[in-house]
Amino acid sequence: MKITTIRKRAMFFIAAFLLAACVAGCKKSAPAWTLGQPLGKDDVKISIFFLDKAESGYSYAHDAGLGEAQRQSGLRDDQVTRRYNVNDADNSKVEHMMREEIAAGANIIIATSWGYMNVCEKLAAEFPNVVFAHASGYKYNETNFTNYFGRLYQARYISGVAAGLNTKTGKLGFVAAQDSTNSEVTSGVNAFALGVESVNPSARIYVAVTHSWYDPYGEYEATQKLIAHGCDMIALHSDTPRPHDAANKAGVLSIGNNIDMREYAPNSVLTSTVWNWGAYYTFLIRSVIDGTFTTEPFYGGLAEGVVDVAPLTEALAAPGTEEAVNAARNRIRNEKFNVFDGKMETNYGRVVGMDGQTLSDSEITGGINWYYRTVTVLR
Repeated sequence: MKITTIRKRAMFFIAAFLLAACVAGCKKSAPAWTLGQPLGKDDVKISIFFLDKAESGYSYAHDAGLGEAQRQSGLRDDQVTRRYNVNDADNSKVEHMMREEIAAGANIIIATSWGYMNVCEKLAAEFPNVVFAHASGYKYNETNFTNYFGRLYQARYISGVAAGLNTKTGKLGFVAAQDSTNSEVTSGVNAFALGVESVNPSARIYVAVTHSWYDPYGEYEATQKLIAHGCDMIALHSDTPRPHDAANKAGVLSIGNNIDMREYAPNSVLTSTVWNWGAYYTFLIRSVIDGTFTTEPFYGGLAEGVVDVAPLTEALAAPGTEEAVNAARNRIRNEKFNVFDGKMETNYGRVVGMDGQTLSDSEITGGINWYYRTVTVLR
């Protein structure tokens, strides 16, 4: 009797185990993304990677943009995972974390920093049913790996117009995250200089390089150096609000970056160059859902609503600034002005460009390794 009971119990547990295995094995898994095929909205699973806590600046702009796209696309909160403080200089860590997200079901990986590019390239080849979207880089493939960025130089030009009309010393500073080997930063410096020159031909631009995308102390120190040099207007291509702290303390004006920076220094920030990444992320998500996703690189600007300048701080702006800013915006958006038009002289006397032509996108994103003639780098 005891043996029979043991056998019955054993058979019961075996049957229960087989039933559980069948349920687990036969359960219908979520459909994988496939190029050219629609993906159900409820099956979308996004993981986005940030350099820092996304509390301000560049990362915050991406985070806010994805939040807007999530609302526009009707995605639930559990369909979006945010990974903060992912050092893009540590490829092994980046790869490990991306693999974790893919194992957890992510079918869209969004990588917001330049340094994530090579890991995305590697994993895209290994995981053909995952979409990889990388910001600011240049690599992509023909199936599931794209890159995206925006024509920030258009907003830089407009901010230069505002800055040129509001400097009293004619010396304007620019805190640059990278030197002239990085075209993303240098194109912005030059566009800013061209905007300044369009309204203030005698003004000069002075650049202090931090050699880091995120260096609060270095950005503050660079700003102090520029102010000590006589600059009464500080623009920046860096990730923290620290330059505005230094500018505000010294009583000089500043131009924000990535987001509207007025809340950080309302007595200093004249305007800001701003990103609206929601425009791109909405486009990306919808293309995956409706099956139209392609890896063609995205390079949007004013016309696509990806970049612009924030409203002027009226109490700080000289008369006529708003009209000049609006006119510059209209030239770019509606009159086919491309900023890098015609011949331009570098600060070493070389001539770049040709009359009646504009620099190509590839030159702007990868070939502007020179400074405009009104620009000087402080050593």
